[in-house]
Formats: sequence, structure tokens, C-alpha cells
Amino acid sequence: MTDPLDHWARLAGSAVLLDGFHALKHALRFGAEVPVAVTADRAVTLALAAELAPDVREALAALLTEVPAQTYASLVPRPHPTAVAALAVRPSRAANLRELARVPRTAPVVVLDEPRNLGNAGAVIRLAAGFGATGVITTGTLDPWHPTVVRGGAGLHFATAVERLTVPELPEGPLYALDPEGEDIRGLKLPDDAILAFGSERTGLSAGLRARADQLLRLPMRPQVSSYNLATSVAMTLYHWSAL
Repeated sequence: MTDPLDHWARLAGSAVLLDGFHALKHALRFGAEVPVAVTADRAVTLALAAELAPDVREALAALLTEVPAQTYASLVPRPHPTAVAALAVRPSRAANLRELARVPRTAPVVVLDEPRNLGNAGAVIRLAAGFGATGVITTGTLDPWHPTVVRGGAGLHFATAVERLTVPELPEGPLYALDPEGEDIRGLKLPDDAILAFGSERTGLSAGLRARADQLLRLPMRPQVSSYNLATSVAMTLYHWSAL
């Protein structure tokens, strides 16, 4: 039988780090391939699963290996309060691209245009998964599968298609970009095949994305308030789509 720590060492350079109980729970729920998982306290973790996620308790029981707390801490950049970590196989880029390109779509694609903040990107992926969005695309240099993004997304990268593309590579569909100069979003019903684009936290939409947009939209905002947090903007827009 393969030693779990040896298995971890072989996979660590290429696999997706699932940092914490909730990330592992969500990954299992949405079909992730998880070759190895460790915990500093197997009994506590399985009790947590019985309370919060009984649907995956059996899978966790078969998967989890208990290791000393010091060993667990050596495997992750920042130990999680639940003292659970796992490695998952990243979905293939080809499969994600097929999902993003599929038409007709029944839910929008979210585009983060040159985002800068890893935590914000993770929060957006978590939101998109919750609303059943087709996927989340980032443009620019930020890796949407960075461990900090996956941690912020609570493992829900496996519930939606997450990829990094250039603006010319964006899938087909009407592209609505959020911008303070756009039309009030409350006057428009967003179609299910919409591509919803959001600019970076500091600089807004890039010139390339703005030129590609079919329509600029703005969120309602009280005068003298300068902006919303990126994840808040995405949540408001997805809620507007889902409610109409």
C-alpha cells in the first residue's frame, strides 16, 4: 500500500491543494478526483462530517489518513483551523473550455478582467458556483487555480468551469461589462447566455475588454460612494440575472 505522505510528495507539484474541511467537502461533492487527504485528528474530522456533510462522510472515512499535527502543518502554507488538507486532480483545460463554449448556455459566464486580489477571485468563484454560473474566466496574470484562490473559493472550483483566457479567446455570447458609465442594470433582463465582465479592483475594465463589450451596465449606487467590492458587484449582478 502506498504511503500517503509519499503519495503527497509525488503529487504536490501538480495537484490542487484543498486547504481545510470545507474545501475537501465541496470538491468531493462535485466529483473531484482526490488521491490523498490528511488530517491531524481523524475522529474530529469525521464527527464534523457527520454534523455538516453526512453525504460525504463515507468517502472521507475511506480517504482520510491521520498524521501528527506537526506533519500536517508542514504540508500546507498556512494551517487551516480544521487541520484537514488534500490534493485533487485539476480538471482538464480541454474539458473546461468545452463547457464554457457550449451553446446554448443556461447560465452566464463570469469574466474577471485582469483581477489583482487572490482572495477576491476566490470569493467570486464561490459566488458563481452558488448561483450555478457556467464558469469563471480570468484574464491577465492572476492564476485562478492559485492555492489562495482555491482556499477563498472553498473548493468550489470543482462546481464550475474555471480558466484563464485572453479577451479574444472569450466564448461566444452577448458580453455585458460593468462600468460606472453604463446603463442602469435595473432596466435590463440579462439573458442566460450572457457573459458578465468585471474590471479589476483598482483600474476597472481594460481597453480590450471594453472594446469587446456589447453593452456597458452600471449597478445602482448612492452618490459619493466610489465603488463596491468586486465580489459584491458579482453577487448583485448574478442575483439580478437570477431574479428576473
